[in-house]
Amino acid sequence: MKVTFERVIPNEKSSFRTIHNNSPISEFKWEYHYHPEIELVCVLSGSGTRHVGYHKSNYTNGDLVLIGSNIPHSGFGLNSIDPHEEIVLQFKQEILQFPEQEVEARSIKDLLELSKYGIKFHRKIKKAMIPKLRLILESEGYKRYLLLLEILFELSQSKDHELLNNEIMPYTIISKNKTRLENIFTFVEHNYDKEINIEDVAKLANLTLPAFCNFFKKATQITFTEFVNRYRINKACLLMAQDKSISECSYNCGFNNVTYFNRMFKKYTEKTPSEFMKNFSHNKVNVDLKVEEPKIKIGF
Repeated sequence: MKVTFERVIPNEKSSFRTIHNNSPISEFKWEYHYHPEIELVCVLSGSGTRHVGYHKSNYTNGDLVLIGSNIPHSGFGLNSIDPHEEIVLQFKQEILQFPEQEVEARSIKDLLELSKYGIKFHRKIKKAMIPKLRLILESEGYKRYLLLLEILFELSQSKDHELLNNEIMPYTIISKNKTRLENIFTFVEHNYDKEINIEDVAKLANLTLPAFCNFFKKATQITFTEFVNRYRINKACLLMAQDKSISECSYNCGFNNVTYFNRMFKKYTEKTPSEFMKNFSHNKVNVDLKVEEPKIKIGF
């Protein structure tokens, strides 16, 4: 898994960038990356994985997320299947300068401040935004800019949302430790279906075991064991969406004990595997792999 800085270039004759992704997912690289621009991602339909800052979870039936400046995140086509269609807006906060006396704009400023934590909007507001997002793709000039303001203002008025992170992830955590984190993420990506020895991963990171555990906890706010379990449960959810049995999902995702798999699945999804499969078949599920995490002061 690569961790990259993305250079965002505004569309021609525009102060910001719009993207319409509707090609096969195999044509895109859904890498973990960051950029100074604030990003609004609307997945029109389908399922996949949202990875924003410290937060990682699955979504179904589309998604609408606002991501703050320099917050590391993955493309929302990660772990999705075709067809996948999304509209993305990327803009710098500098293009949204308002006079101090502009009372109506304060809610937008508050929204952009909250975006540093990652904001997930619920289905009702996502549905309301889709026509405007489609229209902005076709618009030009000042009308296009006004549509951006209108979208942000409507989002700022909505209480139908939740924050994805309890703490802001400084992009310096990624940039300073890019190679080491890349190696760790890639190792898990290639070996999640096997038994993983944490001492081998510590050696890969060129750290002693205690130093590795301390480094990983500071960089991700969770232990390495919890990271691996979350990764495996994410993969299991995707396999279940493809009608794989519970035992198949368990063993194909590196769990050698179905009872332990069931316990971990319940911990991270708040559903049993059977409940997940039943709800998914009725298109009712929207799984967030959440646990209560202690607040940690980050520093290197």
